[in-house]
Amino acid sequence: MTAILLLPLGIVLLNVYALALVLLRAPMFRLPVYWPMVLNMGLSVAPAVVLAIGLALLTALVTVPAPRFAVLGVAALVALVWVLLLPNAAYLVTELNFSHRRRDDPAPLWYDIVMVLALALSGVLNTLLNVLLVQLVYVLVARPNADDPYRQPDSWLLVAVTLVLVAVGIYLGRYVRFNSWDLLHPGSFVRKLVEHFRVAAHRRTLAGFVVVHTMFFGLLYLVLVAPVLVAVAAAAAVSR
Repeated sequence: MTAILLLPLGIVLLNVYALALVLLRAPMFRLPVYWPMVLNMGLSVAPAVVLAIGLALLTALVTVPAPRFAVLGVAALVALVWVLLLPNAAYLVTELNFSHRRRDDPAPLWYDIVMVLALALSGVLNTLLNVLLVQLVYVLVARPNADDPYRQPDSWLLVAVTLVLVAVGIYLGRYVRFNSWDLLHPGSFVRKLVEHFRVAAHRRTLAGFVVVHTMFFGLLYLVLVAPVLVAVAAAAAVSR
């Protein structure tokens, strides 16, 4: 169980470390705080907050118990909001462009390199943790009595689809300049989307962007998350 808790603990510590580097940069080098980074970090943890609140609410509804349609309705709403917010977690990888830095910046380059890497990694790991939690919940609900549910392809298909959506969301945020709340204005959203993808080069860029980023997140998921799933499965087998 200790090994299972190390991943979320490490991710929390990395987020705190990255935020500290961003905030300390200002007084250490007599610069203003670069607030877009702080905002992006807040947006990066928002999906996990939504997921935690949603799971707590669903647990309460099931315990009551509430009517099935109410539980399903809340679950669908939580899932929708979570999917729309999740690209914000991974969007921190775009900080690697060093857009915050000026030519005559007094902050040393080595400091900014570590700060931006910490930011990007925190966003990547926030994303992986969110997807891991959803995969665990899915398996718990869909295959509560299965001996080895992670050998079945359905939960892994869910992971793959989610990572593809994350990559698409990052592209839309970076190149079309969409935010999650732009969906509150569907007419404007669709018009900008159609106008952007009317250009063939943009469609090709989207395809390449999604393939490369999905593979990147997928490989990290296998390297970092698969051992956690093995530990979870082993703990579940021992408890039976």
